[in-house]
Amino acid sequence: MKTSDFYYHLPKEFIAQKPVHPRDSSRLLIYNRASGEVSHKHFIDLVKTLNSDDLLVLNRTRVIQARLFGKKIPTGGKIELLLLREMGEGRWQAMVGGKGLIPGIRIKINEGPEAAVKEDLGGPLRLIEFQEPILPYLNRIGNVPLPPYIHESLKEPERYQTIYARETGSAAAPTAGLHFTTKLFHTIQEQGVRIAEVTLHIGLDTFAPVNEENPRDHIIHREWCQLPEGTASVINSTREKKGRIIAVGTTSVRTLETAARASKNPDIIEPYEGETGLFILPGYKFQVVDCMLTNFHLPESTLLMMVSAFAGRKNILELYETAMQKGYRFYSFGDAMLLE
Repeated sequence: MKTSDFYYHLPKEFIAQKPVHPRDSSRLLIYNRASGEVSHKHFIDLVKTLNSDDLLVLNRTRVIQARLFGKKIPTGGKIELLLLREMGEGRWQAMVGGKGLIPGIRIKINEGPEAAVKEDLGGPLRLIEFQEPILPYLNRIGNVPLPPYIHESLKEPERYQTIYARETGSAAAPTAGLHFTTKLFHTIQEQGVRIAEVTLHIGLDTFAPVNEENPRDHIIHREWCQLPEGTASVINSTREKKGRIIAVGTTSVRTLETAARASKNPDIIEPYEGETGLFILPGYKFQVVDCMLTNFHLPESTLLMMVSAFAGRKNILELYETAMQKGYRFYSFGDAMLLE
């Protein structure tokens, strides 16, 4: 297996720059792994594919407005921070832009508190310590950290949040969930489909390509996740009834499979809280996830490798080619696919 096995060419005009309105008017490619059948629908049609004993598992993480601007003290040199992860006691792991941001340098955030660079974490990463909690400032002074391939500004920041986002902590949105509307949720629940939630706070490394020739040599990013007791209970009851566990997004997949690997009995999912470094490559045996609802991913990315593990590399690349032929929109604000 080589990283280049997961390459495909995507002309830039297929990269969605804006979300569609309404959310559930996005397109939905459905692939049946058993029969090989492919169908083309719209996301609002998802309800027609679900059974009353199915369970949708969502990631309730919320993106923080984590892009901040400021100046170095006392020189006034401009700097940029992208907060990635809170480390406790006013300290954050951050990606920095600007010259000379070495340990000891002090920073004044525009319309916010002072901070200091405490540690060089390698590359553009630094440990930043704020003089007072920064979270209360973010809604007022922070900017939404859109992925690097989106070049247009977002007039409505909430469009880069799922409608069920509640647990603040992500540097990127769990984009498979961006297609849901409140009305569609009500319709799904009226059909008897149950909904459960997990949390995984997403780091920017989710967009990073795998640079090693052999993907097995890649050290995947670690992320904090939580599968609460109530979610574990409804997963187990769904499995007892032979219902399907449908993971909404790769982050939900990663959380579910991490919890399964940590459980004493693989047939009974236990609550889980902690970091996950699970890297799902072809050959991986899925323990919980029966179906995957996801967007279209970047070439040579860990996410493309995960969906290839679930549905087959050749199948996925053929589906991506079909999607381009049909004019689907790719990446964060793009269309969705259901692998069942």
